[in-house]
Amino acid sequence: MPAEESRLIPVGRVLKSNGTEGEMLVGLRGFLPADINTQEPVFILIDGLPVPFFIESCRERGTSKLLVRLTGVHSLEDADELAGADLLMRASSLPGDEQEDGLLLEDLPGWTIASPDGRTLGVVTDFEDIPGNPCLYVETPGGQAMIPLHEDFILSADEKERVLTLDLPEGLL
Repeated sequence: MPAEESRLIPVGRVLKSNGTEGEMLVGLRGFLPADINTQEPVFILIDGLPVPFFIESCRERGTSKLLVRLTGVHSLEDADELAGADLLMRASSLPGDEQEDGLLLEDLPGWTIASPDGRTLGVVTDFEDIPGNPCLYVETPGGQAMIPLHEDFILSADEKERVLTLDLPEGLL
């Protein structure tokens, strides 16, 4: 399998157990419930190694959460052990458009941030992966700024030119 297809992408985080039968509440990160292919395995890092699990059942909870039952997780204790763990999927299992070209926050330092009219706003120097609110540190002519990387702000990502075009609210940068 090519490296790109086997690359694991974080799609969510196990927030907490739900009930006593091993069901878990999973918060999605930039993905919609419909993006999760329940026919493909999901992975959770256990002792630093990606362990595959298959989804036995999956129900939507709002637009960004799922109630999930995984193979091998059948009790409250099993589910509690996984609370806080990232849920990963193979890049090849995810829809192309929703991956934002397969970019991860780790890929963005060094990228240029541009406005919708093409003006350069700054350069990404770092990121902070705050659950539910990832942010970028951007070096601008006026100094460093921290901006939320919300899906509604992203207009395009040009991997070749390393330019992220964002439509930011007035006064944010």
